[in-house]
Parts: sequence; structure tokens; C-alpha cells
Amino acid sequence: MAEQNRKRTKSPYTLDRDMPGAFEGETITRRGLMTGTAHGLGALAAGAFALPAIGFALGPIFERQKWQWQDIGATGDFSAETYTPKTFGIVSGIGEAGYSTVYVRHHNEAIDGPKKDKYDAIVAVSTRCMHLGCAVRFVSAAERFVCPCHGGVYDFKGSVIGGPPVRPLDRFYTQLVGDRVQIGPRYSVNSEFTRYSPRDPGEPLDGIGQFMYPARFSTAKLSDQ
Repeated sequence: MAEQNRKRTKSPYTLDRDMPGAFEGETITRRGLMTGTAHGLGALAAGAFALPAIGFALGPIFERQKWQWQDIGATGDFSAETYTPKTFGIVSGIGEAGYSTVYVRHHNEAIDGPKKDKYDAIVAVSTRCMHLGCAVRFVSAAERFVCPCHGGVYDFKGSVIGGPPVRPLDRFYTQLVGDRVQIGPRYSVNSEFTRYSPRDPGEPLDGIGQFMYPARFSTAKLSDQ
């Protein structure tokens, strides 16, 4: 009885398993060998086509963006009491789509406090809303940045005072070269205007947010100059 209930070990030989076309001593039929070979070659062919496509799609994630300082005007073109819009290139080689508008003014100690460093003499504020990335505009009469898409409102400094945005407007590094103003890479700020590597709209930087939304490797940093 124990012999009958004992689990039988399956024979590795095709003849013992009554497989069609089996020969004594073989463990795989020629049909099985050909089928396995065909599947293997098919997988290799698929990989040959898929790997370059995957590399093309994922390559930009690991390629650090390049940037260079760009001249946006003379120091006399800007005021400390209001913003002046300027257009500059952020991505080369794609025409008008590679340009962006930025609002520029002199550092105002009454509003901004003491200058942090040499990059703080000129304030350059992004026009990209920190809700979904829609374009904001500065309304001089109200001294507010307004996003018409979803009701985002920012004060003169760029802090959120209404609507769904999760953090202040991004800024750009600036520097003075003689009497000329140059603009550099973008950076993000939290509610205290502490600088962070650029984040996408909708990603908060206060509290745990700065850890939940780490910067992408590909974003340009000031140290990459």
C-alpha cells in the first residue's frame, strides 16, 4: 500500500513518457528542441529592437542638462519696486518652444531681507505656476502674480496667498557682470525661500515634502558650471 501511495518520480526520458517521436535515451524531443530554439531566437530578436528604444527613452533621465549664463539686460533696465518681463532660452535647438519668460527686479531689502550671496542682487521669478505648471502673469496694479487657469495667487515676493499651488514660484540664479545682468539655472524654494534643486509643479518642499519629491538627476545645478 505504501508502495502504491508513494509519489512516483517522473522519468526524464521521452520514451518513458510515451511522447510522440521519442527515442531511447533522449530527454527532449527534436520538436521540443526546435520549439525552444525558435522561442529563444525570437526573444533575442525582440531584445535587439527593444533595448535601443528603452535606452532612447530613459537616456534623458540620466543625462545632466547643460546650461550657461545668459545676458538679459543692463542693471538700469530693472527696478526694485516692480518687475520687468524678460525672455530667454532654456532649451536650445527647438525654436520658440525653447524660450521662457521671467519676471526680473532688483533685490529689495525691505521685502527680501539681507542678500544671501552674490546671486541675490537680482531677483528673477519663474512664470510657471506651482500647481500644474500653467503660465502666471504679474499684475502691477495689485502687485500679485495670478494664474488664470486654477486661481493660483502669489504675493509680490512669489509666496502663495490663494488657490491650490503647493509652494512659492521658482526662481533663477542671477549674477552681475559689470553693469549687465546674467541669468542662470532655475531653482525651487520652500515657504522660507530656502533654495532647493528644481522640482516639478505640485511637489511641496516644506516638511516631509522635500524628502518625498527628490530632485531629478538630470536637472542642472549651479555647481555644474
